Amino acid sequence: MRAIDVMTSKVITVDENATVQAAAKLLAEHGISAVPVVDKDNRAIGMVSEGDLLHRAETGTDRRRSWWLEMMTSTNQLAAEYIKSHSGKVRDVMTRNVISVTEETALADIAILLETHRIKRVPVLRDGKLVGIVSRANLVRAFAMTINDPRSGTEVDDRAIRDKLLAELKAQKWAEVSPANVTVKDGVAHLWSSYLSDRERRALVLLAENTPGVRRVEDHMRPVPAYLLA
Repeated sequence: MRAIDVMTSKVITVDENATVQAAAKLLAEHGISAVPVVDKDNRAIGMVSEGDLLHRAETGTDRRRSWWLEMMTSTNQLAAEYIKSHSGKVRDVMTRNVISVTEETALADIAILLETHRIKRVPVLRDGKLVGIVSRANLVRAFAMTINDPRSGTEVDDRAIRDKLLAELKAQKWAEVSPANVTVKDGVAHLWSSYLSDRERRALVLLAENTPGVRRVEDHMRPVPAYLLA
């Protein structure tokens, strides 16, 4: 499997001129650990993660060293740390060296990247532009759907089936489902979305069952948490 088969295509992003508070709010509201920073052409120029916002003056968590350690730290590093903990702009706190993959990158290679660099998600680029993101959760889902399913089909067939399924979902106004929450393995469609009502859940399963090529539907869906509906 490749990045295109599991990636989240509707990516939450932030502008480099946005405030640090706005970036933090995005992470908190969407329950994610990092968000890509893009320019006006949708090119990934950085990432803002929870780690980048860990040491902030507003919360009293900015770095503090003993006097002798501070004397051993270069003035350049001290200045950089001050900017990161006190600046109100994303461009000053984001990580600029973006580790990325393409749509064709194998999941095995992505897993190694996440582990090696100790990151939780990686942006997917096409010609330098952001088209998706792959997280650890995406990889876990890809693994979960292989359990108990024999390798009978081909990735090409699964991709074609998934494309048909996604096209049908997109055509339905009531179906608010991210492509990342739909996977197909050996003709088995796996649905990971959240639903608002039992009718919506049943309709999603029925749509998947009626998609040409789908042998079976595995329903992993969960109701939308009550606190999000309040």
